[in-house]
Amino acid sequence: MTATTIGDFDLARIDRAFIDNPFPTLRALREKHPVHRMADGSVLLTRHADCQKVYQSRAMLSDKRAEFGRKFGAGPLFTHHSTSLVFNDPPYHTVVRKLLAGAFTPRKLAEMEPLIEGIVERMLDELEDMGRFDLIAAFAMVLPTEIISFMLGIPESYRRKLRGYSLAILGALDPVVPPERLAAGHAAVTEFGAILADLIAHRRAHPEGAAQGEVLENLIFGEVDGRHLTEEELVQNCIFLLNAGHETTTSLVGNTIAMLLAHPDQLRLLQREPGLIATAVEESLRVESPLQIGNRLAGEALDLDDCVLPEGTYIHTSIAGANRDPAVFEAPETVDITRRPNRHLAFASGIHVCLGATLARIEGKLAVGRFVSRFPRLAADGPAELMGLARFRGYARLPVSIR
Repeated sequence: MTATTIGDFDLARIDRAFIDNPFPTLRALREKHPVHRMADGSVLLTRHADCQKVYQSRAMLSDKRAEFGRKFGAGPLFTHHSTSLVFNDPPYHTVVRKLLAGAFTPRKLAEMEPLIEGIVERMLDELEDMGRFDLIAAFAMVLPTEIISFMLGIPESYRRKLRGYSLAILGALDPVVPPERLAAGHAAVTEFGAILADLIAHRRAHPEGAAQGEVLENLIFGEVDGRHLTEEELVQNCIFLLNAGHETTTSLVGNTIAMLLAHPDQLRLLQREPGLIATAVEESLRVESPLQIGNRLAGEALDLDDCVLPEGTYIHTSIAGANRDPAVFEAPETVDITRRPNRHLAFASGIHVCLGATLARIEGKLAVGRFVSRFPRLAADGPAELMGLARFRGYARLPVSIR
């Protein structure tokens, strides 16, 4: 998009070219129209400071019942997205977050780490015999599937369906959603919700069967100030956990390895110095954030550096744009796995900062670090294919060879 037409940019009219490579357009917007108003009156922010200010303000609301009502109508997608943790505000948000937080304490995460290591090593042993494979299907999605299934007590017979459910539900959040994608999202909420309702009923009847680290029992029986989750709230927040802990972690692993393949000097550096894995993962979160766009509703006027957004403004926070802001990141278009500090917004911030950020980092570091160390001849093995979503960035296919 040229400088002369950048002022006409609208998320409601994006095409596949933007989805595949949004960064030049976001750079132009950040330089020319950092507070960009679109035809429907909503505003897209691309500066790091502006996005951070939105996330830090308690007056910026996550409840989107009005927006989702227009987008989804009455149905399963509206029920899910208006009930789950991420699209709600206190006091409901506070209750659910406190109940979920028990699964992410340092002690619980310490319990999870050996499980993650074991899954990664088992997968690497299997991949070594294959030689060539799709990294997404054979590796990146397997680890988070195992972990989220463990946390929710999902039997192995259902696990192959989880990514399909997650993609269908998250895909319906894109700015432009065709009718067939909406239908798939509604169906996914209904089908997965029925499975979870059965699992919840079983765990309620047999609480003694919960595995160590399972979060389902805590959600069912936990309470905050005498408040328990209703059956609907239980189901929808378990779906939220699937989406938050499954698809974005799949994309974190896939995006990081794709980034390293596209920058072989950085791949070789990481293989020489495996201790750089933590900063390598952070750099991937910056340049290829699995979540590209966030949203808030201004509950009161928001004073930015050069304008005031009035109360009621619907705000799109461009995480992808903010993460390449030269005001915060030196040489922002350069991939540097040694970058410190790295104040990216991949996990947002404020009261809605990603609850599973530490777990995602552990999974990313173990999966990517062990993978590139085990397979020093790692190379691309054909064209990769992105998922084709604007809000969430990740790969549908990433063919690689290891011999």
